[in-house]
Amino acid sequence: MALVLAFGVVLLISVSLSGLAARTILSTALMFLVAGALIGQGGLGLVDIPSNSAFVTVLADLALFTVLFTDGQRAGLPDLKQGWRLSGRALGLAMPLTMVGIAVPTHFLTGLDWTTSFLIGAILSPTDPVFASAIVGRTDVPARLRRLLNVESGLNDGLALPFVLIFLATAANRDTDFATIGIELAAGLALGIVIPAVVVLAWRLRVFTAEPRLQALGPLAIAVMLYAACHLTHANPYLAAFAAGSTIATLDRVAAEHFEHFGDLLSEITKFAALLVFGALITPERISHLSVGDWAVAIIAILLVRPAAMMLSLLRTPLPARERSVAAWFGPKGFASVVYGLLVLQAGIPTGEHVFDLVAITIALSIVLHSSTDVPVAKALSIEPPDGLPTGQPERNQP
Repeated sequence: MALVLAFGVVLLISVSLSGLAARTILSTALMFLVAGALIGQGGLGLVDIPSNSAFVTVLADLALFTVLFTDGQRAGLPDLKQGWRLSGRALGLAMPLTMVGIAVPTHFLTGLDWTTSFLIGAILSPTDPVFASAIVGRTDVPARLRRLLNVESGLNDGLALPFVLIFLATAANRDTDFATIGIELAAGLALGIVIPAVVVLAWRLRVFTAEPRLQALGPLAIAVMLYAACHLTHANPYLAAFAAGSTIATLDRVAAEHFEHFGDLLSEITKFAALLVFGALITPERISHLSVGDWAVAIIAILLVRPAAMMLSLLRTPLPARERSVAAWFGPKGFASVVYGLLVLQAGIPTGEHVFDLVAITIALSIVLHSSTDVPVAKALSIEPPDGLPTGQPERNQP
């Protein structure tokens, strides 16, 4: 109950200060992370949450699924087609460059073997726009920039998973079953398209008419069914979540719009709960053994590797230089990396604790840096910070 009480208190504080946070470097995500550290064993010791407990894994898994499902509904097929030139470069070039760019310094600075170093690179290659909400959540931000960051983060979680599983199996001296991994990805994509498509098409029958006040629960029901189906069939739930959200947005824009506000609140709640628990896991005992090389890897991954990889991938694109720089900077590490780091702990590899701790400090630093700079960067782009009122300006639909 101490954890539940802490969540309620911090949620109330964050909501009460959300207007201030939207205009300053104060970050609600950072508040939950710090609160978790304070109530954990590294702070006041009010809660003791084992990092390998099923509760932590399920919470992080559910949070990532919810966020991806909600993000997917902002990326219907027309949006994906319109911005695929930029998103394709981010996924096909920047992501592998990031993976390699993190693995190389990890090997030489931490002394970890190449397999484990590439495992860390794969874990930290996905991005999460949640911690850049002032950039991706504003309709007066150029649409192509928001679309680029949203689509990239929505798809790279699922794309990174095969590499995580392959390097993890190799590090644990297990045979890697590429066929199984491929089947899980394909099954996730298939379920993410088929289940919502069947439901949405059924909604077009006259017999199915939902009350306006209940329409937001339709996509929620799809998400619940999909989440259960993925775990029952071992399909990739993250790729399924984003695909399902995108399918709903493509086939039933009205349903997606009715769900949008409710979905945003739902993803915020699960995100904040996961951050609170994650903060409680980062204790001085866990990170005290990390070397200077470990900290250097975390800094290099955030300040050098991601920006360089993204800038290189966006060369000779129509994206203006300022927007290109913003896209390069905002590659925060989030729930996907948390979930994959927990997979490492559960796998029981010899260096599992070291890998998780290095991933944890990188994510923590990323949250601090990215969630506290989205508003200043928005101001640098001459974008007014949100004030909770409609802007009265049409969205910029840029190619």
